[in-house]
Parts: sequence; C-alpha cells; structure tokens
Amino acid sequence: MNPATDALAVMPSLLAVAIAALMSALITWTSRPLLQRYALARPNARSSHRIPTPQGAGIAVIAATMLVASAWATWANVTIPPALIMATVVITLVGFADDIVSLPVLVRLVLQGACVGAVVFTASDTARIVPALPLPLERGLILLAGIWFVNLVNFMDGLDLMTVAEVVPITAALLLLGMLGDLSWPAVLIATALCGAMLGFAPFNRPVAKVFLGDVGSLPIGLLLGWCLLELAWHGQSAAALLLPAYYLADSTITLFRRIARREQFWSAHRSHFYQHATDNGSSVPRVIGEVFALNLVLASLAIATVHAGSMAITIIALLTGAIAIAFVLRRFSRAQIS
Repeated sequence: MNPATDALAVMPSLLAVAIAALMSALITWTSRPLLQRYALARPNARSSHRIPTPQGAGIAVIAATMLVASAWATWANVTIPPALIMATVVITLVGFADDIVSLPVLVRLVLQGACVGAVVFTASDTARIVPALPLPLERGLILLAGIWFVNLVNFMDGLDLMTVAEVVPITAALLLLGMLGDLSWPAVLIATALCGAMLGFAPFNRPVAKVFLGDVGSLPIGLLLGWCLLELAWHGQSAAALLLPAYYLADSTITLFRRIARREQFWSAHRSHFYQHATDNGSSVPRVIGEVFALNLVLASLAIATVHAGSMAITIIALLTGAIAIAFVLRRFSRAQIS
C-alpha cells in the first residue's frame, strides 16, 4: 500500500462523506438568517420559485468540501494542486459578488477564464487526452470547454435539488472509480468531500427550498467537478468523463444552440431548458428531479462499465445507450405531462 491508500484505510471515505455533510449542513443552518437579510433571491418571470428565498448557501458546500478534502489530503500525504485551491477561492468570490451586485457578463467570463486557465495550464505536460493534437491547442480547447462547463452548472441550477441530483451520482461514481484505481487520489478526495457537502445541503434545498446555492456555490462546484472529470479523462477514461455529466451537457448545450438559432440574447437568464419546460408542462418538481437522478444513476453505471469492460464495443454501446436514455428524458420533459 502507498501512503495514500494507508490513510484512506484509516479514514474511510464514508467518514469523509459524513464529516463533509455535517459541516455543510451546520454552516448552511447557521448562515440562513444572514443570507435571508443580505442575499434574498426574489421571484421573477424566469424563476422556478414563487416566494423570496435566500441564496448563497453554496459557501457552506464549498467550505465543507475544501476543508474536508484538505484535511484528508494532509492525513494521506496527497497534494491537491495549489492552482485548483486558489482558483476555487477566486471563483467562489466571483460568484459571491455576482449574487450580491450582479457582475457584467464580460467581467464574469474573464474571471472565470482566468480561474479555469490557472487549473488547465499548470497541469503536467504529460496529462493528455488527444496526444495527436499540439499541446497548446489541446489546452486551449480544454479551457473553452472548462469555461462552458462552469457556466452550464450555473445555468442548470434552476430547480430545487437539481444540482444535488446531478452532483451526488457523479461524485459517488468518481469515488468508486478512484477506489478501483482509475482516478488520481487528489480528485478522489475532492469528489468524496463534494459528495458529502451536497448531501448536507440537500435537506435545505428540497422542495420547497429554504435556501439556494447561488452563484457562490454553482460556479466553484462546476470548477471542481470539471477538474475531477478532466482528471478522469487524463487517466484515459474519456468516455466515462463524458457520460457522467452527459445530462447537464445535453440539456444546456442543446438549449444554447436553440437560443443562438433564434437570435436570442443567449447569455441572459431564461426559462428555455428542458427541465424548465417539464415543470411548465405540468410535471411536479419532485418528479423532474427524480427522473434526473434516475438518469444520472444510469449514466454513472454506464461510465463505470466503460472503464472496467476494457472493450471498445462495450464503450460504444454504453455511449449509444446513454444518448438514447438522455434523448428519452429530454423528450419527456418537452411534452405536456399529467400530474
């Protein structure tokens, strides 16, 4: 056993999940009165909520994630990239500022790009996804994909428990893959702590939500989750890294192209996502979240299968199956439902 494995045996992953969950829940509960006073999200035509609700509880999720992951890393003698830690702090501050004063779009994008770039361009030159591409070109493409991923997590966080239903299955799958030796230990620690922190936040965000993540939560969650998936791809598991967040990728990207085709201001707030159509078409919030959660469990199972099958045929079948499952759910969301 290496030092990391020994330390993981001493401090099992379930304990880390529990500690992160308790810490996240405690910080969320204690901060609610302050958020109620200074960070109230009032309903508008694009909102899914009907009563003023405090936002900003993402600070509890991120604090719990980074504190637990850092403590565990110290115990296990594992190094979490300093650039990731600094970028997470900065993008959390960007989200906090946007929750309070609403930053201009260009300012947000530049700051997000700087954070994603700090993570991407400080990685080892041996970390490659497509070695045939020149390294600067590959890193540039990853930078653009990272900026989009950070934003799409923010865009999709528009329904009670939606981000919980997305992040928990993904991080749980990453934890399992890490325990099986298919993911770097720093990514395992981040994914495990984030899974616990989201579980601690869940009781406060279940319908009808008492508090929202806010940009202070969704932006750094996108950064941390995106980095974990990038680490998975750098370990030669690109299919799994694509399958795990595939629902969010599909809903947000198809919606983006639709809005561009209609010549809308695609950067502005809207109610055009498939999950928003689902509630507009008569589905209850618990039903939509339940279907998203079930879909993500299927995608996680397919991702794990691609890693351990060791077969290109199975990988292709898994990708096609995932695409069909996503298309089925998106079609259901687009059609009127009987409650």
